[in-house]
This record gives sequence, C-alpha cells and structure tokens, in this order.
Amino acid sequence: MKKEFSYGRIFVLGLGFFGISIIWSIYNAYVPIFLKYFYLSSTVIGFIMTIDNIFAIIMLPYIGALSDQTRTRLGRRMPYILAGAPIAALFFSTIPLFWMKVKDLYNPSGVPESVLSQITGYLPWMMLTIIIMNFAMALFRSPVIALMPDITPSKYRSQANGIVNLMGGLGALMVYFVGKVIYDKSPLLLFVLGALIMLGANLAVVLFIKEPEEYRKPSKTSKVDFSFKRSFSELLENLKDVFSSKEKSLLAMLLAILLWFIAFNSIETFFTSYAKFYLGIKESTGALILGFFSLSFMIFSIPAGFIGAKIGRRKSMTIGLIIVALMVLAALTFKSVLALMILFLVGGFGWAMVNVNSLPTVVDMTSDEKVGGYTGLYYFFSMAANIIAPPLSGFFIDKTGYPSLMIFAAVFFFAAMIALRFVRRGDVV
Repeated sequence: MKKEFSYGRIFVLGLGFFGISIIWSIYNAYVPIFLKYFYLSSTVIGFIMTIDNIFAIIMLPYIGALSDQTRTRLGRRMPYILAGAPIAALFFSTIPLFWMKVKDLYNPSGVPESVLSQITGYLPWMMLTIIIMNFAMALFRSPVIALMPDITPSKYRSQANGIVNLMGGLGALMVYFVGKVIYDKSPLLLFVLGALIMLGANLAVVLFIKEPEEYRKPSKTSKVDFSFKRSFSELLENLKDVFSSKEKSLLAMLLAILLWFIAFNSIETFFTSYAKFYLGIKESTGALILGFFSLSFMIFSIPAGFIGAKIGRRKSMTIGLIIVALMVLAALTFKSVLALMILFLVGGFGWAMVNVNSLPTVVDMTSDEKVGGYTGLYYFFSMAANIIAPPLSGFFIDKTGYPSLMIFAAVFFFAAMIALRFVRRGDVV
C-alpha cells in the first residue's frame, strides 16, 4: 500500500504525543514532592523515579517488536494504545490521593512513631499505583512512536517528526505554565485533567488514524514470537559494534549522550524539590521556571539545526554544553524567581544546540540499513542515563544538601564536553 503524506494525520498523531508529554511533565514535576511527604530520602525517591525508564529499557524494544508482528482489524499498533492508555490514565489520576492522606501529618522536624507508622502505611499503595501506571504507559509508548514512520513516506519523516515533537513540547509547556494555576488550586484536579487529556488525545489517534490496510487484516497463519531474545538481538549486536570497533567516535558520542542526560535528568527530577525545600518557593513555581527552559528549547530547536549545519554539529553541541553548564552553576548564585527564569530561558537555547544535533551525529556514523538500530542505541544510552541520574543525584542531595544538585549537573555537562572531543565522525563540516 502506497503511503500518502497528510499534515492532518500527523497533527492527530501529534495529539498522542501531546497527551503523553502532559503525563510525564506532571509526573516528573510533582511526584518527587509527594514522595518526600512519606519521609523518603532523595536517594530512594531517585530510585522510584527511575521506574519508568527501567520499564522503557525492558519493554520498549519488546513491545515494539511484538507490535510489528500483530495483525488486527484495528491495525498492529492500535490494540496496545487501547490496552495501555485507559489503565495509565486511571492510575495516574489517583496518585495524589495517597499524598492527600498524609500531607497534613507531615512535619519536616519529625513526627511521633505512631504518626510515622500511619504515614508509611499508605506508601505501599502509592508505590503499587506508580508501578501499574508506569507499566501501562510502557505498553503503548513504543507503538505510538512507531506509528509515525508507519503512516509517513520516507522523504517526509523529518517534517513529520518535527510536528510530533512540537506537539510534545506544547504539552510540557501547558503543564509548566497553565498547570501551575491548576496545581495551586488542586493538585488532584491537575492529575485528573492530565489523565483525561492523555486518554482523549490517544483515543483520537485510534479513531482518526487508519493504519495501512495490510496491518488491518488478521493473519491465521503467522505466529507471534513472544521471545525477548528476538526483540533484543539487534540492540545487542549494535552494542557489540560500539565496544569492539577500533575507531571510537561512536563510543565517545554515546558516552557524551549518557553523561549529558545524567545531568539533564537530575535537574528535571529534583528541581521542583530544590525550589520548595531549598529556595522556599512553591513547587508549582519551580515547575514554571522549568517551563522557561522548555519554551526556549522549542523556539530555538529549528535554528539550532541550521547552526549545526553551518558551523558543525560537534562545535554546536560543545557551545550548548558550555551554556547549560554555566546556567546551572549560575543558578547557585542567583536565587530570585525572575533571575532563575532568565537563566533557564538561556539554558534552553543551549540545550537545543546539544539535543537537536546529537541524533543526526549518531545515525550519520552508519549506513542507511542500520539507521534504525543506531537510533535504538541513542535511546538506549539516554534511557540508561535516566536510570542512573535520579538515585545518584539524590544520594548527593542526601549527603551534602540541595545545592549539590547544580554542581552535580555541571560536572556531568562538562564531562560530556570532554567526551565530545574524541568524536571524529558524524559531523557535517
């Protein structure tokens, strides 16, 4: 079946990413705050915040391969959306309920043993809700991602990916700007609205996007291979290439990606906690400050690509890393909300220089036949960073206090800059 490009269909698919982005932006901004009320250390909170990334590394390749083999009247991707989205929405919307049970009992100076026992009694239910929600999100994340190339001709995929990522960015901005107002009135309302928007957006994908006809004909002869080995074989083969190659540009690039995502994810996970428990401002105001970072990242994403083509990707990424490293160090000095908004606005420009030019650098190190596999390497290392960052940065917060968050991020941004110096391929000039 010949694929036809349609901006309308890509916009509808973008709604799916818009909804998913809303969920993760709310989750990352406010769940660490909720968990602090259960008297958990930042290290433990960091481990809890890696659950989604652990599910991503284990399940995304598996579910992606599984959906490739699936054939139903709705298509091969839609059943996973229908299975995962409603469950994720339901459990996500109930997360604040457990925090509401304990928030009035919380005292940063400590509570009697009987009160502490009452608080921790709700923790298993909170954890069960978080785990089920993360599992359900992992069920349909990979199929939604795969829908873009499914319905888009090869020559239009860059444009389509730009639209999809723009919609995802808009979802994050809504949470950081509009979400602040809703959260200040009712945290539960923000979570419920986020769940309903995500569910409605992904149901729109199911209702208004038709997968290619060949995937909507149930097969009676083919068998679905549920083997994990099949799903991970290509990833393992490509990882072997990374470490066995005599030329280390790919290894250096992937190491840089790992390092800068450790820095970025530590800020994303703990900045609202830093704002509330160190700066003494509302967590919703901390989320608003993060919104300025996302806003400038969105605005500068397209220019950052042109700059990378003009002066070179490696040089662009190095400049971007210098900007974000200086941003987080400066944040230790400037503590007013306005100053932090300006700093994070500048930092978003730097992050665009880094992020926009990184994936093209990786995939330009291989042949067209392996572009998909090398894209998998990029996401493997970025997700691995998201597993390492929260508990490791949380450990330093526990030992030395919240200011260490900024120093921790700066160290890893500078380390990524050093790794970039060993990249010799994948550039454009």
